[in-house]
Amino acid sequence: MICKDIIEVIERTCPAACALEWDNVGLLAGRDDKEVKRIYIALDATDEVIGAAVSEGADMLVTHHPLIFGGLKKINNQDFTGRRLIRLIQNDISYYAMHTNYDVCRMGRLAGERLGFERPEVLWVTSEGETPSGIGEIADLSREMSLGECAEAVKAAFGLLNVKIFGNLDMRIRRAAVCPGSGKSVLKDAVRKGADVLITGDIGHHDGIDAMAQGMAVIDAGHYGVEHIFAGDVKQYFDGTLSGVQVIAAPVSHPFHVI
Repeated sequence: MICKDIIEVIERTCPAACALEWDNVGLLAGRDDKEVKRIYIALDATDEVIGAAVSEGADMLVTHHPLIFGGLKKINNQDFTGRRLIRLIQNDISYYAMHTNYDVCRMGRLAGERLGFERPEVLWVTSEGETPSGIGEIADLSREMSLGECAEAVKAAFGLLNVKIFGNLDMRIRRAAVCPGSGKSVLKDAVRKGADVLITGDIGHHDGIDAMAQGMAVIDAGHYGVEHIFAGDVKQYFDGTLSGVQVIAAPVSHPFHVI
């Protein structure tokens, strides 16, 4: 398939127009007329990921987080972003990022499914309409549980060895919210919509204790910890919609260690 046709397939379910205004999604490097026989999917365009894409003979790299956020005045080998872009272009790999457009159209629902959410609603609505869309989900759980039990359920749902918890482990949890990635911006939405716990990542000390002061616990499962589900989900979508293209998802590899 041609790269531009694959982009059309991506944006059929995750239109670039759904991305938040500060974001940078779409074809960020390479040719849209490139013939694509192999796609590599990962959360971030790290050196390791780009190296794997090259080793696998990928014609296209698709990531969740964009390698380029702000404007670039130079592309050279003197910084890591330039070096990565040069390597992609030298190896004729077309590079596409699907970030908050994927978050709005798919990520929250996928995370909610993992957690067994029933009759969920959007946590932070970014687009009103017949069917509101936005970031994250909130729902009543199928059964009440303790915060400690909820944390264990989160670990099982996302294949994690540990999570960080703000709150009393015996606290009763009936209504939960999830925001894959960084959830600091949705803390107020979760409180306002009656969540007993917010499951997310990148929560700092003050954010956590402020949430507790408002009667809501937080389970910080890590930015990568909740969002790594992106690669497998997009692979499944591509496998079902693209013909004549081999799709490879990067293995789960957490960017830090807890010892």
